[in-house]
Amino acid sequence: MPTKLIATINSTGRQTASFIRVASAVGWHVRAQVRANEGIVAEELASLPNVELIEGDLTGPGLKPLLSRLFAGARIAFINTTHWGDEVAIGKACADAAKKAGVAHYVYSSMPDHSVFGREWRALPLWSSKFAIENYVRQLGIPATFIYTGIYNNNFTSLPYPLFQMELQDDGSFVWQAPFHPNDPLPWLDAEHDIGPALLQIFKMGPSHWKGQRVTMAFERLTPLQACARFSRGVGRPVRYVHGEIDIKVSLPSGYREQLAILQETLGDERAPYFGPELEYPREARGIWEGYRGLEEYAREVFPDEEYANGLRWMEDGRSGFEGGDADADGVESVGMASVPGSRPITPGGVSQTNGLQITSAYTPKSHPEGMGSDFFVGSV
Repeated sequence: MPTKLIATINSTGRQTASFIRVASAVGWHVRAQVRANEGIVAEELASLPNVELIEGDLTGPGLKPLLSRLFAGARIAFINTTHWGDEVAIGKACADAAKKAGVAHYVYSSMPDHSVFGREWRALPLWSSKFAIENYVRQLGIPATFIYTGIYNNNFTSLPYPLFQMELQDDGSFVWQAPFHPNDPLPWLDAEHDIGPALLQIFKMGPSHWKGQRVTMAFERLTPLQACARFSRGVGRPVRYVHGEIDIKVSLPSGYREQLAILQETLGDERAPYFGPELEYPREARGIWEGYRGLEEYAREVFPDEEYANGLRWMEDGRSGFEGGDADADGVESVGMASVPGSRPITPGGVSQTNGLQITSAYTPKSHPEGMGSDFFVGSV
């Protein structure tokens, strides 16, 4: 039996896939549940050493046998449930199976329920489900740690998805419209790059170190104005923030539409802190993992590649320079149109030739294959 046998579910998601890549690299054995052994991420995970994919649907009648097989002999587990199916029932079933199998450290990706803070804030439905699962795990007495993730850098797209669309303008600039107050700080995380190394450290430190603690996975604390300034420097184009209602341009399932409506009320109109008033960031996450990828670096090195993989070609129009403006409260410059230190020309993803060598861009396009479906949306918010 391997010294480190890990169980994961929803393994093609950004959080879990990030962890599997790192765990595989250090020689830990991963038993990973996937809905189907197909798609670019599932194929990548299947090619990694020490990774065993378990194909099965968490929403089907075979849930208990599937989980029994998944957790058999596992010493640690990382569980990130999604709103695909009855999330609370699946979360409880995972916890029950882990306890039965004797899992020694159970890390669950949770989120806050804003209704418990006594401020008359409404709970975000897709977050309160996770909070209910967290409370169930605590009641079972499993040695557990709970991570709370910030906003994914990877949520940004110029496609017409709600809340994090970077809408491309005729002049080549971008506009981000969201309900967050321009001066309220938000937590930021590059899930694909940083969840894996951070989780590795959490597991290495062990459950006795954390004692059931909630750990904030957010490496930057930026207001929307600061986030746009960082993004501008990275992508090499002006980015303007518009404080406004969530603009819905595509068909949404009712559950996600309700999530966005309450998010606009609770985090927007009421200006409730993202994690609630109790959790501090980003010092904790940076203390666990110092090599994080910030929003500016993401915008420079990853965003154009992900856009290119989604069939977009704005990065080829030659508008990659800009000039600096006034510094914001975080020391980040707002932007106009020429060059500033720290930015560099944008190149599209794919394969290029340099001195006769083929160089392939490192990115994972469409990193959650289910995210392109009409009834499934990904990201912390």
